[in-house]
Amino acid sequence: FPYQHLSLLLILGADSQTVVTQKPSLSVSPGGTVTLICGLSSGSVSTSNYPGWYQQTQGRASRTIIYSTSSRPSGVPNRFPGSISGNKAALIITGAQPEDEADYYCSLYMGSYTDTVI
Repeated sequence: FPYQHLSLLLILGADSQTVVTQKPSLSVSPGGTVTLICGLSSGSVSTSNYPGWYQQTQGRASRTIIYSTSSRPSGVPNRFPGSISGNKAALIITGAQPEDEADYYCSLYMGSYTDTVI
């Protein structure tokens, strides 16, 4: 079953040349592992960008699955670890389940709360 994570862009503030880059789709077999990557068109992602990851399942409200690089809200299983890999943010889905099929979005803080890219 496919995992799709879309590359959307929300820019508020002055940094209008910053673009978040993500692959348009990935697939994984049940029980498998897949890594989703979130980068910047220029520059590196670091913990100072407080990477966040969001899961949007069809017909349901989106939910935060990672905030501040690797923290998980209550109720999110630990098979969704977040990290920095090289110069990008990463979300790893381990032991993939059919219910994990969703759109996945990342967000990066770019210096002020009015300048965040998704």
